[in-house]
Amino acid sequence: MSEQAIAVKAKQVEEIADQLKNASSVVVVDYRGLTVAEVTDLRKQLRDAGVSMQVIKNKILMRAAEKAGFDGLKDTFVGPTAVAFGSEDPIAAAKILHNFAKTAEALELKGGIIDGEVASVEEISTYATLPSREELLSTLANILQAPVRNVAYAVKAIAEKKESDDGDAA
Repeated sequence: MSEQAIAVKAKQVEEIADQLKNASSVVVVDYRGLTVAEVTDLRKQLRDAGVSMQVIKNKILMRAAEKAGFDGLKDTFVGPTAVAFGSEDPIAAAKILHNFAKTAEALELKGGIIDGEVASVEEISTYATLPSREELLSTLANILQAPVRNVAYAVKAIAEKKESDDGDAA
């Protein structure tokens, strides 16, 4: 192999290692057997959620994982491998890929990284069933609003009762 080719691969390893370190989540999948339409649909769903998916050679992934300190991920780099890098919501990639795998049986989750820790398929599936950050914030907002809303209803009921009592007395 020429020195130029080695330099190109070393640069790829460095870039992938940086992506592994900086991503809020990484999910490794086997995409073998998906149709072009399914892959296109999957990529669109991932892109809409701020997740990028790349097909990367296993040797490069192994070296990058080792360089990034994720040696536990090396077992997942067997056969055709695609890697989804989530940058915003740490569970977005897991949620989309988990749900997509339910309908497209050819997609197989292999493992990944969530919040800087190597995660098994079971852990990724568990994270995928959690509500999204937006759903949790919405639930929290509703919980916080409930007491204020109840006080407002009580004040309104008292005011209406007082008005009806004043109207009866006149």
